[in-house]
Amino acid sequence: MKLSNKYVITINRELGSGGKTVAKLLAEKLGVPFYDKAHLQSVEDKEGLNEEKIESLKSKKRKWWPDLKRMVELGGGFAVSIYDHLPNYAVPEKDDTDKKFATEQEILKGIADAESCVVVGRCSFVTFKDHPNHLNIWIQSPLESRVERVMKKKGISSKVEAEKFVKDVDQMCDDYSKRHTGVSRYDPRNYDLVISMNDRTEEEAVDLILTFIGAK
Repeated sequence: MKLSNKYVITINRELGSGGKTVAKLLAEKLGVPFYDKAHLQSVEDKEGLNEEKIESLKSKKRKWWPDLKRMVELGGGFAVSIYDHLPNYAVPEKDDTDKKFATEQEILKGIADAESCVVVGRCSFVTFKDHPNHLNIWIQSPLESRVERVMKKKGISSKVEAEKFVKDVDQMCDDYSKRHTGVSRYDPRNYDLVISMNDRTEEEAVDLILTFIGAK
């Protein structure tokens, strides 16, 4: 991956591994935007985007994302992650229609065509497999530490319930990936770099990535 050219770094992760925090810190260090499901949802909701509307935008202007991003930000900005406001340990509802997935993929491609960025989740390891300047990263962590992290973040007192929540979300995400891409997100062949967060802080993981890409 060449930092001198437009690039996209994708980070897919296990729930509770700290992967999203790593992605945000990495984007800050590199000085590029960070995007996740909440950002895509904001664009879809605020602008009523679908495949047809995106095709219309593309026909008028090749790099349509900068103008659309500006409009969304002027309209109140992007939303926060859906996981940040889940009541207790409710598993997010499935929203995996084929049309919605296709719309998300087109938005992501439009973003990467216009600017360097860090993208979390959304099967992005498949979305950008043909991108000329990309890096796919998988972040994992032992189940026990993920459960402890989720318990603290979500205020869950029961370890049994927290573990069930983690496993349910993991399964839902893998089912989503298999349905839309035919590939399990756990397959290490999807990634250029696999990071274990066992005894590693988010800052240390970011340093590892920066060293890997020659940014340190």
